[in-house]
Amino acid sequence: MKVFVIIPAAGLGTRMAAASSRARKETPSKQFKELGGIPILVRTLRKFASTAAVHEIVVALRKDEIAPFRGQVEKQFPEILDKRLQLVEGGEHRQNSVANALAHLGGEGRTVNAEDLVLVHDAVRPFVTSEIIDEVIAAATKHHAAIAGWPAVDTVKQVDRTAKGAVIRATIPRAGVVMAQTPQGFRYDILKKAFDEAAADGFVGTDEASLIERAGLPVVVVMGSAKNIKITTPADMELAEFYLKSCG
Repeated sequence: MKVFVIIPAAGLGTRMAAASSRARKETPSKQFKELGGIPILVRTLRKFASTAAVHEIVVALRKDEIAPFRGQVEKQFPEILDKRLQLVEGGEHRQNSVANALAHLGGEGRTVNAEDLVLVHDAVRPFVTSEIIDEVIAAATKHHAAIAGWPAVDTVKQVDRTAKGAVIRATIPRAGVVMAQTPQGFRYDILKKAFDEAAADGFVGTDEASLIERAGLPVVVVMGSAKNIKITTPADMELAEFYLKSCG
């Protein structure tokens, strides 16, 4: 059994940019913003490149970012290349990017097998630990589908959207709620089938697990970390800088 990692990194990261169109043009995509002098995406890739179980990493980027990023990795971060780094063109949405990466894995001349594992991880979650990665791999190996998650801390309210605004419909007990994180790991055949069915039906999920759930298959949750944050806003960036300093 081999472990493949897919990193969808073709997003524009508009929440990280300022509101004006000029600012959006001049601000780099969030995955390329530097954290401690190193692009967030590179910090994320390093975590998987240093994981012994990982066989190959596939990153989905915008077409015009592939060549520059490949050159940057070759010159500045060659250690990432040890994991057979593959760069493919991403899509308009996350699901499209992951689908393109899956198609690459199963392309002509490739050696991916049905029982191999595919981990999907957010490009901007650089604080994932080797322990979380290993636990997701172990759980996915045993149960065929697993994600990292973190218990909800705040009270969760279900609301109805009305012309007057959001109106609370119910309070959801926190004991039954977890906040989904990544990596999310699945057997290749299960994930590919779920993606194919979603594409045929025009269904777009919020993450990979939602497609597996839609197929009626169980997904187990392993403990993630409060520090395994997804950097999407300037406030997240400030928190990430604090975590980086506190971790040394």
